[in-house]
Amino acid sequence: MNTQAPPDSQPCNEPGTQLPDLFQASPMAFWLEDYSALYDKFQQLRDAGVKDLRAWLQHDRDNLTECAGLMRVLHVNQQTLDLYQAESQEILMARLPDVLRDDMLDGFLEELDQLWQGKNQFHGLTVNYTLTGKRLDLSLKGVVLADVAHPWDRVLVTMEDITELQNLKRQAQNSARDAREFFQQAPVSLWVEDFSAIRRLLADLRKIGVTDFRTFLDVHPEFVYRCMQEIRVLDVNDYTLKMYKASSHAELLSRLNDIFSDEAHASFAEQLLDLWDGRLFHQREVQNRTVQGDVMYIHLQLSVFQGCEETWSKVLVSLTDITARKKAEAYLEYLGQHDVLTQLKNRSYFVDELSRLTRKHTAPVAMIALDLNNLKRTNDESGHSAGDDLLRRMGEVLNKVVDRPGLAARIGGDEFMVILPGTEEPAAQAVLDNIRSLIELNNQYYSGAPLTVSVGMAVCRDPSRLEAAMKQADEAMYADKLAYYQQHGRRQDEAAEANPPREAAGGA
Repeated sequence: MNTQAPPDSQPCNEPGTQLPDLFQASPMAFWLEDYSALYDKFQQLRDAGVKDLRAWLQHDRDNLTECAGLMRVLHVNQQTLDLYQAESQEILMARLPDVLRDDMLDGFLEELDQLWQGKNQFHGLTVNYTLTGKRLDLSLKGVVLADVAHPWDRVLVTMEDITELQNLKRQAQNSARDAREFFQQAPVSLWVEDFSAIRRLLADLRKIGVTDFRTFLDVHPEFVYRCMQEIRVLDVNDYTLKMYKASSHAELLSRLNDIFSDEAHASFAEQLLDLWDGRLFHQREVQNRTVQGDVMYIHLQLSVFQGCEETWSKVLVSLTDITARKKAEAYLEYLGQHDVLTQLKNRSYFVDELSRLTRKHTAPVAMIALDLNNLKRTNDESGHSAGDDLLRRMGEVLNKVVDRPGLAARIGGDEFMVILPGTEEPAAQAVLDNIRSLIELNNQYYSGAPLTVSVGMAVCRDPSRLEAAMKQADEAMYADKLAYYQQHGRRQDEAAEANPPREAAGGA
């Protein structure tokens, strides 16, 4: 976790980096951070021959502290300020040493090790403190936002406050006297259920010689429904009513078939398989519904009470609503695959797609390389916001024209690539014609600088030569760009843009 703030402790407002509204409106605490100095440090360590980062960090705790000091906080959202009880980002940044202390570094080691292993996402548990000194148990997840030119300069980290749940778990372990209070006051949905009828049904199957229970369920899916009907709910806590939006225990119990609808049947079949194999404690993510029909993503934990292992007469089921977290994870996944400005796939996803097509021996594959004309001049003369408008408009065009299984990606500052699997040259030319037509329409709709592109196309019939086909499309595009500048009488320095050095598709 980060220990350094920008010198002015102000939000990042560089051109083209305006944060989406979801960043501020998210129910999760978000941190936007700069890990580029840490990236450089990792490169230095590798050059110095370090193979095992974990061992290097554990050898000297000062190494861990040094790495923590290399990360800079760029921006936090309002939920973060509320979580840490800070009135402003400036105050939070000034008090970071009070927030990130003590056992925080233990969780930070895990985060560093995941990044060292080449992962673009990381997760773990950590401990922070509010500005009033309150301990925060946090579930941390992060994603490195793709940026070819500046590796790790934008890392988005989410913090989920699990303090109450962790405290309640500790209380339950330390004091059996508080068990009932824990049950009622727990900020998770708790169910005490009787599975004894299910145990008898499973025992009857063993008596008639069933050994492959999974195959049995495949052949007799109605058995899952029967077992669900045999569950007896003995008690639920008050939080369960709140989570499922039920007005009373009676309403909740009368609507169980609506709550545990079709989405829950497949996950319950997996629970039955766990019980069949003797796993009396298990956990998984499932879907339920409120009594009003709203879908909820749930983290389920099931455990048979101690002393009831032979009867299953008391089973504790803990259900945590993780809907907000799942939405945040979906957003993180989106950012890991998309260019936020244009809403197209990003370079990282594009490179993965090339590898996938190669592995699948897909042929033919048409490639269309596109490069915006006059983007630098627009930025210089009208500002970066005008240049960003051109990029967004290009994204609108390509998102409209290119459908699955095709792919449109922004692979550089003003560079785009379209991949069309299973497409020969006539069909690819039709797609290119549609792009040009929509650009003309786009220019009629928008005022300001016109949207113009240079293009090149190639068709690859050998799956092992996709990168060569991409280079061929690039060369055709750069020839088109040079012709464009010569035709429009641009200055020599602008014309030089038509033949820049080209980075390989798999570059860093």
